[in-house]
Amino acid sequence: MAEPKIDLKNLKAGGFIKERGKDLFTVRLRVPGGRMSVDRLSKIAAVAQKYGKGYVHLSVRQSIELININFADFDAVVAELGEEQQKVASCGARVRVPTACGGCEYNPNGLVDTQKSALEVDQKLFGTATGHHKFKVGFAGCPFDCPKSATNDVGFQGAVWPKLDADGCISCGLCAKSCTEGALSMGADNKPVFDAAKCIYCGDCIKVCPTSAWSAEKKGYTVRIGGKWGRRPLIGTLFATFVPEERVVDFIACVLTWYQEKAEGAGRVRLGDIIIREGWQSLLERLRSEFPQYVVQETIAPHVIQNQVPLPGQQA
Repeated sequence: MAEPKIDLKNLKAGGFIKERGKDLFTVRLRVPGGRMSVDRLSKIAAVAQKYGKGYVHLSVRQSIELININFADFDAVVAELGEEQQKVASCGARVRVPTACGGCEYNPNGLVDTQKSALEVDQKLFGTATGHHKFKVGFAGCPFDCPKSATNDVGFQGAVWPKLDADGCISCGLCAKSCTEGALSMGADNKPVFDAAKCIYCGDCIKVCPTSAWSAEKKGYTVRIGGKWGRRPLIGTLFATFVPEERVVDFIACVLTWYQEKAEGAGRVRLGDIIIREGWQSLLERLRSEFPQYVVQETIAPHVIQNQVPLPGQQA
């Protein structure tokens, strides 16, 4: 049997992950945004049945992983999957496949088209070498944040800023009743009173208004940067609001360039750790130079999660 043509030096980088068994690998498939056609899913199932363990693993990053693929079958697996229709994902110090919820296509809470954003990022930035560590991007369509955007290096969350046409308001009070954050109440004149500090940009007031007196003044993504999970988790913090969907790729590219520069010589280190080391002001200034109308005035460093309690006698 001919030797596989896969470059062994780049196996993991190309999504071929060594397993415990001799010559056995997990093949991680690229599924941007977690969406896949039924026809493609059927083809993957057939390949997994023929060459693998007979089942697949759905990763927490929305990838499909083929289990127990023998090294000798790599070329056949890639050929039968069809490289143009089903690309292999990446590992290592690269921009990973973006994750996303269903967005606004069918989810009644969705505010932005997260699937479109995830596909665009995948097409333009996937596999970009960081030089330092993995770089994860995630998209949530609304403040429910099912994809946990703040645990990504750059996490996007759909947001809308409401505006009231007082003349169109019929004082029904539905907006105030629907606002679970307490950002809306009914005033003495029986018109809504808006507390901007409590608004989480969910747009529920707009959805429930029977006369369309509430409308969207601004819409886009809230962006949190510096998150990660793992042994030493960090929660990303707010760096920008209402970034337009069409500026997402440019925004990520700006963050990525800053990360590559500031982490030079630091080895395997994640973006959030570099923000803590350099100070959030440095990244904020870089972003403000390109996105002045969206970047917040100030923020805080990524939040360290203390997830282990020291045992008695151990130093905290």
